[in-house]
Amino acid sequence: MTTTPAVIDASRCPLCGESNRCAMEVERETGQAQPPCWCMQADFSKAPLAALPESMRGLACICARCAAGTPPQD
Repeated sequence: MTTTPAVIDASRCPLCGESNRCAMEVERETGQAQPPCWCMQADFSKAPLAALPESMRGLACICARCAAGTPPQD
C-alpha cells in the first residue's frame, strides 16, 4: 500500500487550518522583506503540539491562537 504525503500549505496553521500570519512565509512567497515575525517572540509552551502528526511537524508555523493553547471556536 502506498501512502500519499499530505500537502502542506505553509501559510496555514497545521492544527486549525487558519492563516498563521507568518512573516517569513510571506517573504518567501513574495520576495519582499518583512518585519520580524510574531512567532520570534511567542511562547509556544501551551501549544498542543502533540496533536500534530510527526509527519507534519516543521513544515508550517502554527497560528498565534494555537500557540497560546486556545482552541478554535466552532
